[in-house]
Amino acid sequence: MSKPVYGRKTAKPKKNVTRSAFFGVLIAGVILFLCWTPFQTALFNGQMLEFEKPIFWAAILASFLLFLWIAQYYKNFQLNDQRDWLAVGVILLPLTYILSLISAASHVLAMNMVIINSIYAMIFVIGLFTLRDKLGNRYIQTTIMTVAYLIVGFGLLHWFGQGKSAGAIAKWFSNTVQNGTYAHAVMTDSNGLRLTSVFQYANTYAAFLMAFLFAAVFCITVSRKWYGQAFHSFMLVPIIVSLLLTLSRGGLVMLPVVFVLLLLFLKPAQQLLWILYCGIAGISSLLISKSVTDLGLQLNETFSGGGALKGWGILIGTSVVVGLLGWAIQSFVAPKLESILGNWSSKKGSSLWIPIGSTFIGGLLIFLFIGTDLKNILPQTISIRLENINFNQHSVLERFTFYKDAMKVLSDYPIIGAGGGAWASLYEQYQNNPYTSRQAHNFFLQYLVEVGILGFLIFMAFILYIFYKYIRGYVKSNKKERDSHFLYLIIVLSILIHSILDFNMSYVFMGILVFLGLGGMAAAMEHRPVSKWNVKDSTARTAYSVVVGLGAVLVLITSFRYVQAADAATEARRVIQVSTSYEEIKAPLDKDLSIRSSHPDSVLLLSSLYQTVYQQNQDEGFYNASVDLLKKALKDEPYNKLMLRSLINLYGIKQKPEQAYDVLIQNAYKFNWDIEWHKDIILRGYELGMKALGTGDITKKDEYFLIATNAFAKVQEGIQHLKTLPEGQLQGNPFENTPDMILHAGKMHYMMNQPEQAANALRIGINGDLSQSSTQEIARWYLASLQKQGQSDEALLEKLKKVDPNAQQDIKQLTDLQF
Repeated sequence: MSKPVYGRKTAKPKKNVTRSAFFGVLIAGVILFLCWTPFQTALFNGQMLEFEKPIFWAAILASFLLFLWIAQYYKNFQLNDQRDWLAVGVILLPLTYILSLISAASHVLAMNMVIINSIYAMIFVIGLFTLRDKLGNRYIQTTIMTVAYLIVGFGLLHWFGQGKSAGAIAKWFSNTVQNGTYAHAVMTDSNGLRLTSVFQYANTYAAFLMAFLFAAVFCITVSRKWYGQAFHSFMLVPIIVSLLLTLSRGGLVMLPVVFVLLLLFLKPAQQLLWILYCGIAGISSLLISKSVTDLGLQLNETFSGGGALKGWGILIGTSVVVGLLGWAIQSFVAPKLESILGNWSSKKGSSLWIPIGSTFIGGLLIFLFIGTDLKNILPQTISIRLENINFNQHSVLERFTFYKDAMKVLSDYPIIGAGGGAWASLYEQYQNNPYTSRQAHNFFLQYLVEVGILGFLIFMAFILYIFYKYIRGYVKSNKKERDSHFLYLIIVLSILIHSILDFNMSYVFMGILVFLGLGGMAAAMEHRPVSKWNVKDSTARTAYSVVVGLGAVLVLITSFRYVQAADAATEARRVIQVSTSYEEIKAPLDKDLSIRSSHPDSVLLLSSLYQTVYQQNQDEGFYNASVDLLKKALKDEPYNKLMLRSLINLYGIKQKPEQAYDVLIQNAYKFNWDIEWHKDIILRGYELGMKALGTGDITKKDEYFLIATNAFAKVQEGIQHLKTLPEGQLQGNPFENTPDMILHAGKMHYMMNQPEQAANALRIGINGDLSQSSTQEIARWYLASLQKQGQSDEALLEKLKKVDPNAQQDIKQLTDLQF
């Protein structure tokens, strides 16, 4: 046999990889899934009817994808190495949510989270296996980046006032398009216009942009084709400009943190390239940010084709320049840089110096943009947001309050948690002040509250194990192996780090990216055989396929049923707008409640329907049906304030004030900072006490008065507590005394022969202005309370006489009363 020329060994021919048709269908399905999900408001779990249906459809699609996965990988599945056992471990995540149903604060919201975590588990398993395949990995990574860039472009279309054009495209596959426009792609709050793209929430969009900024930089450095390098460089400016337009302080704070963490994974040459690309794109974006911001503000007020063209021209022109620079640097500078720094890169600890240096440089830049006039080059909206970055800023203080309150919830539900949606259901019971926030603004704490310490430990062990094994394998692998799945680490790390400050994972699309990314990391991690737990291949694949297949069938059936329920509830809302027919309105409500018996929207609507019919014909059957419906639903939804209010109103219609009062006082602890709830307890307690007094039942009178005055005392404690809030923290909803509360509390103390307490309560309502009849009455009872104690207030009495000549006589009548 002749030897190869120049003594080189001939390369072994590459083994042809055969893939079944199921593999192609599975990859195509995942691609379509990733393209569809973000445009459904990113599958926001908003705990409202309008957000539910797309999530259930996502669960249905994920179930079908898992069936395809079983068909493709059934013969290959085995439990021989650590990666395969992660496919078993991920099943524990939805199981912990199923376990938390035992103590769920809201059955409906808890079931939604079971389904959502089932989606995550299915996506993880699919990613764990398909992303081991080189072709599958390339297709999925290309899809992820393409979808990300489409989302960026979609957002900028809305910023430049072209929402109708974007909506015309999105309406074919998105239910978020309303009146031809994707709803709230540009949101308005106290800070002005903020870009949100598909998310309808600027802070989560900022987290998304941060992840894909670094993903784009990574793609520049690994792209082999010139056009790939140029295009990914081109996208840096739109991403950074969009990030600035979100006005997200959390995004700007977390960006350097994640950047430094990612640099630690890179060699010095790559680190310098990342810094260079981000620096060039960042400076370019800052230079055009003022023009782009001003144009967007104008175009969202009054659209102009010329203005939109100018905005796109500035953005695209700058992006083209950065794209060309990126290609030039990657083609000519990068090879030389790697050659020059090759020896340094091989030294231990070489990857630490540049991240440490960049930390100092980043700190300097932050100081310059916040503490000097350099911020003036930025648009005013952005510079104001930068100025407000400090630990005494209200959003920071409020988040710390949320976190403390979350720990209070955990203390009552420590082991298995309070079920999915626990924070939204319970926060009013545990809150420190009367804020409104159905999200805890910290994914990890919200997860802890929902599944307790047990579920949280399982979750953290799961993700930390993947990170540990991935990093360990990353250190030992060569450059090609490192680059193959590094994109997934970027996405997972960026989203999870930012989720410490916000509720990004309440967007199921973001959760899908995270769990697909975890699957990608697990696919590439260092793996070893598990001999101790080795299971016969045929047994393993049969048992696992049956378990996950049955689980997917249950999720599929449940989700289909829930889609039907959501459709029925939506239909009922539509019908009630156009029809007054009892039968037409009731039919879809019955269908919904036959599937989800405590679905709050339909429970409230059907209860209201029964109530309306009862008021029309006085048929007791409809009244009883309404009461029974609410009582049954409240067993599953005991913290639903609207249902409780509806039940209270029903008792009021039937002239059952005692039952209404029982509902108020039995549930008062759930709504500590709801001033209307306290007000109702005080006023209704006064009315019931006076009724008991009229019948001569002094004991019952004192019982009602004691409950009501205790409620008033609790309000005073709350008002004093709010004065202790840090200066920068907002109080939230109003929580203050009203003249009626003060008057009735004072009168009740007076009639319980407590003149000192009566005077203390009534004194709160004395403000020097006696022009209103209510304040005059407060003054009369106050002066009577003083006289009962042998005291007086001559100055107040003289003022009262000027507006009420009979004041002296009225006060004497009050002092003569005996109780």
